[in-house]
Amino acid sequence: MAWTDDRVEELKKLWADGLSASQIAKQLGGVTRNAVIGKVHRLGLSGRATPSRPARRPSKPSRPRTTTVTTAAPRPSRPVAPTPIVEPSADVEPAVLPSGELATVLTLSESMCKWPLGDPSQASFRFCGRGTETGAAYCTAHANMAYQPSQKRRRRTSDANAALDSIAATRRYNF
Repeated sequence: MAWTDDRVEELKKLWADGLSASQIAKQLGGVTRNAVIGKVHRLGLSGRATPSRPARRPSKPSRPRTTTVTTAAPRPSRPVAPTPIVEPSADVEPAVLPSGELATVLTLSESMCKWPLGDPSQASFRFCGRGTETGAAYCTAHANMAYQPSQKRRRRTSDANAALDSIAATRRYNF
């Protein structure tokens, strides 16, 4: 489709009327929205006389918020037992490679334990390097430390009520 003088004049008129590029493309026919935008840009047409968006409805004023103060004292909650941290046992020694060194990221293979030893920012950082079962990332000793069974959770109504009470108490002070 070529931009004839008549079509360019129609484009200018519709653009000045505030129609969107999509609406202009539909009215002209045979052009896309992007073609209209490109032609408007090349013609250097200024902004629109009227907005292409529909007018906004006036918003209703919001009702004032009311706060409710409860007089009940918060219920004491039971302390949650921390999850025990398993320290590596002393009998887990890293494997020494045939070259006499410990495993590094460059010497690890698929069948070697990838348990990190030391600080990764230090030059002495190494990996365990012991043998693993097929498809496992860690040796048996490190797998026991990494993959601990989850403890069953029992939700008690007193714990839930204590949590709800603490939330309600926080709302009283955070307006």
